[in-house]
Order: sequence, then structure tokens, then C-alpha cells
Amino acid sequence: MTDVLIPEADNRDYVNSLARGLEVIRAFSRSRPRMTLSEVAQETDLTRAAARRFLLTLVREGYAESNGRHFRLSPKVLELGYSVLASMNIADVVQPVMNELADKLDESCFAAVLDGDSVVYMARASSRRVVNVGISVGSRVPAHCVSSGRVLLSGLSDEALASYLDSVTIEKFTPNTVTSKVKLKSAIETARRQGWAIVDQELEVGLRSISAPIRDRSRTIVAALNVCCPSPRVTPAQMRTRILSELLTSAQRISRAMPD
Repeated sequence: MTDVLIPEADNRDYVNSLARGLEVIRAFSRSRPRMTLSEVAQETDLTRAAARRFLLTLVREGYAESNGRHFRLSPKVLELGYSVLASMNIADVVQPVMNELADKLDESCFAAVLDGDSVVYMARASSRRVVNVGISVGSRVPAHCVSSGRVLLSGLSDEALASYLDSVTIEKFTPNTVTSKVKLKSAIETARRQGWAIVDQELEVGLRSISAPIRDRSRTIVAALNVCCPSPRVTPAQMRTRILSELLTSAQRISRAMPD
């Protein structure tokens, strides 16, 4: 667990119990959706007694569920993120363009933002196909193994990127996952240079994705526009031609429409 450093003058305003409660929520992830009390305590560096109090409070407030041994977050916890996502003007700009892109490509499209070491999906447009990519609004995945993450990381300053690479723990999800920090940095720099990124089955076998940056009026990358495709249906060559062309056009449309 990383210590939070704040100026001495602000210590009186810092609510340690709230910070610890948020750490308990963040301990749950895609790879660890269910945990025992002992696992939560170990993950958050809390005592079992403290972890128990936080978990039971979350259960009582409806943000977590328990079967008596394991705990997991409930759908209500998404409300904590929805209020923020709903307040972002970018969502109003992104959705109609994404809907058009999904219809044109007949593939699922997403918009994502960077949150620490993770990507959070803030908008989605589904295709007309019976089978769609199973990512929902509010989903959180590690930034290192998805194309939207590499595009968003490419927007960091050199110092911020170095800090990310120094601290990130790279998890191997599939045989394709890039686990070398040197190779990951190279992939991020390539995304920065060319203005888009493709990731081939690094998060999940059978899933390819391609992303392009969404920029605000100052040209800062604020989000990523993403198209996900099942690998048996779409080849890398197809992603680099027709899909990339449509993706870049849509990302540019959104960027031009971004509010001041």
C-alpha cells in the first residue's frame, strides 16, 4: 500500500478512515472480484478487525455483499462513479458520435478515461450483432494491456510516464500480454508518435482493440475512443485500414466538438 503524503498544514482536514475505506473498495478488481476478510486485510495492509469494520459498513450501506465467507462489491458502488461521469461534458459529446461509429462498423465502441493505473469506461455504443463485447460503463481494467490505456498513457508527460512505469505492477492476463516495462514503454511511445494503438489479445484471448485519443481545446488527451473486435471476425490488417480510418475520423469529430 502506498502512503499518501499531504502537506502538514492540511493534516487537520484529512479523514484517515475515509481514505482507508476507499482503499478497501479499490482492493476489489477484475482479477479479484471476491475476497475473504483475510485477503482484504492483506491487500490493504489493515488489521483483520479494521478490515471487518469497513467491509460490514459497506455491506450495511449496500455497496458490498457477503455470503458469510467472501465479500464482493455490489452494483450500487457504480453510483459513486456515475455521478462523476455524468457531470463530464465529454459524455454528451462522445455518445452520438460513438453510436454512429458502432452502426457504421457494426462493432462495439467505447470511450475511456485514465484513473491511476487503470482505464475506466465512461461510455459505450453496442453493435447490432447478437454477441457483443462484455464491457459495461464503469468497468475498470489495467491500462497496460488495453489499447485505450496505451493511448491515454501516451498523453502523460515524460515525468508522469516514468513514474507510472516505475510503480506499476504488470499482470500477465494472456500469453500475448506485454510484461516487459521496456517493451511497454516502447508501445506507449509508438502510440504517442502515430496517434493510435492496437492491442491484440493481451487482456483476453479472442479480443482485439484499437484506440485513438480524444483531445480538448488545448490538445491535451482527455479520453480514448476505442473499438473492440473479436479476433476470429476481424484481422489486424482490417483494423489498420477501414476501422482505423473511421476511428480517427470519429475521434477528430469529438475533439473538435469538445467544450471549452
